[in-house]
Amino acid sequence: MDDRYYPQKSSVTVGLRRRCPRCGEGKLYKSFLKIADKCDRCDLDFSEIDSGDGPAVFIIMIAGFIIVGLVLYVEVAYRPDYWVHLVLWLPLSVVLPLILLPVLKAWLAAQQYRHKAREGRLED
Repeated sequence: MDDRYYPQKSSVTVGLRRRCPRCGEGKLYKSFLKIADKCDRCDLDFSEIDSGDGPAVFIIMIAGFIIVGLVLYVEVAYRPDYWVHLVLWLPLSVVLPLILLPVLKAWLAAQQYRHKAREGRLED
């Protein structure tokens, strides 16, 4: 079907729900971070969607900012032993990116769809 038959969805909502950027209902992923071949509801072809390393770079910056800020605050305010830092921040450093990465990748895919971004090609 044509894109005109689908009302434009919020890319934030689509990203948080990890759904198809066109219909907002079909699943975007077929596994944890592997984008499906097409939408199971509206048959939108996902082959053009490629967020590359963008989500990983954003996650490094966002999670790093949060974790380093918390580490510095806890160190200055409480001065705990090093093992306390290890117990607190190592799990957070693993879990936070795993939570944020699929959401941010879905949001970037929705943005790419909304703005019709495609791979650069030279016209002959």
